[in-house]
Amino acid sequence: MLDRPSAATAHKPWLGADAPQDFISLADVVSFARQYLFSILAFVIAGIVCATFYFATSDPVYSARTQILIEPKIPRNLQQQPAEVNLSLDTAQVESQLAVLRSQKIAMMVIDDLGLMDNPTFRDLDGPTIGERFRRAWMSIVDAGGLHTGNAALTDFFHRVLPLPDRMEANSPPLESERRRHAVEIFSGGLDVQRVGVSYAMDITFQSHDPALAARVANATAEAFVREQVQTTTATASEGIAWLERRMREVGDQMNSATRVAQQFRAKHDYSIGQDETSVAGQDPALSEGQPTHQITLEQLEVTADTYRKMYESLLAAYTNSVDQQPYLIADARVITSATSPKKASRPRKTLILAFGALAGMVAGIGFAVARRGLDRNVRTPRQIRRELGLACIGELPPVSFRRGGFGRLDEVLRNPDSSFSGSLRSVKAIMGLAGATRRIGITSVSPGDGKSTIVSNLAALCGATGTATLVINADDKSALANERVFSSDFNVIDRDSGSPKDVGKQIRFIEKTSFYYLKNDVSNSANLLVPDNMEKLLSEVGGYGIVIVELPPFSSGAEGLALCPLLDGVIVVAQWGVTSLDQLEDLTQTLKNTNSSVLGVLMTRVRTVSAHRYRKRAGQAPR
Repeated sequence: MLDRPSAATAHKPWLGADAPQDFISLADVVSFARQYLFSILAFVIAGIVCATFYFATSDPVYSARTQILIEPKIPRNLQQQPAEVNLSLDTAQVESQLAVLRSQKIAMMVIDDLGLMDNPTFRDLDGPTIGERFRRAWMSIVDAGGLHTGNAALTDFFHRVLPLPDRMEANSPPLESERRRHAVEIFSGGLDVQRVGVSYAMDITFQSHDPALAARVANATAEAFVREQVQTTTATASEGIAWLERRMREVGDQMNSATRVAQQFRAKHDYSIGQDETSVAGQDPALSEGQPTHQITLEQLEVTADTYRKMYESLLAAYTNSVDQQPYLIADARVITSATSPKKASRPRKTLILAFGALAGMVAGIGFAVARRGLDRNVRTPRQIRRELGLACIGELPPVSFRRGGFGRLDEVLRNPDSSFSGSLRSVKAIMGLAGATRRIGITSVSPGDGKSTIVSNLAALCGATGTATLVINADDKSALANERVFSSDFNVIDRDSGSPKDVGKQIRFIEKTSFYYLKNDVSNSANLLVPDNMEKLLSEVGGYGIVIVELPPFSSGAEGLALCPLLDGVIVVAQWGVTSLDQLEDLTQTLKNTNSSVLGVLMTRVRTVSAHRYRKRAGQAPR
């Protein structure tokens, strides 16, 4: 059989089919958002629900703040130094005070002063466990709906499976040391100490489930810090006084010994007193053994006694000064703002949690959509068909509203000629006319539910409405046309001679409403139509028709029906948007190419986002 001009055109790879398509345009993003909009919204709603569940089952946390001011102590010799030296000293001093505030000593002072270990409201801020949250949610539902009587068994089940924390502690009471350690951990977890800018002021914030307890602990922490400063200063002063007392006794003994030796020397009027007689306390006679003996004069003994006397007087003055100043010791810090009981909880922040839940849900939804899109191998865009198959997408039929499955009726183009479905199908008819000598067209699909019969009927109706004698030959006994739907009461079928030989003309019916001829396909001749010789003979006998459309069996029913494709001028492949697998479609088109069939292109049905809309919008603009 001679090759038709359209066959060469169909086998030619589509221009740019092998070119890389890595660029993502704004239209692709909008199409992606429209396709997975409901999935992303579902994740956003789930995130908001989880956030609502979180703050609805969380305990409110209150924050109380007090403020103290540290008096800097800089030595006099450093006060005239450059500012950067003072700044480094100030920073170290303030950081040291912050470390003292966070220390375990302050924590134990506050815990003992307020008796926090026996306070039931003094507990950690980690929040309830997931089981406790579900128990609280269920109890809230029971309380709101008044379901105590009818759901007592389920409530008891929650109490048994999810026991309260205080019941668990009552079953196994901890040791005293363990309680104190746990109390210190709770205190450290609720305490926050921060420096106010670069000043000497410090904010002491304590968080608790009880607002009054939060204020009490914050104030007690500031008072404990001031008291600790006084105690530390007092202890340091007491240790200094004790050292002065010990040193004064030692120097006094040495002074008395030196004075007694000098008096003895003066009483004897003997300037040659031996070394052993003139030794003074604090001198080691053994050091002078083996050395030459020197004569000690009265002046040396008096100078030694006078030196010890001056040392004693200096220590006595320091001791007197320390004793006088001890009652006036003050702390290096003072409270400038006392904490009050907060009226509003600081946590949980409902607005922030809801916003975070919605954002997390949106991110998860987008991630799920991207993963699903990456794993999706179904036909969705004309670019995908050009890139993967090297074929043109000759049409995108949108779904018909309020129709089951989104497909139009068999005469949809006649019922709604101005609809998007009809306009898209007219574009397909125009492409068929531009393809060349295409009088005999075959239409096939991958699976039976792709809308092949609807396209055959409506395309034949469009051709018949223009006055062209159009014949539809049904080679698929399971299509809508073969199941007598075209012969329902909605259509007026007239038996008439089509001008073909009498044996074939008796089987051809004229569908008056759609203005096309139809070759009825019954069980007796369905097998014969799938034989290439019989189909070639039939096509030669119906040569009087302007256009012959053959409805071929779907690819899923077997490749036997594709043996008829080389007898036709062109074949249109129908694919359902988002349902037809790209791999199966590739197998179908490759089989058609292997049989030397002319493939006009792929026609997609039920397309949610038709790419041709933007071109129609541009075409509808007024010329300028």
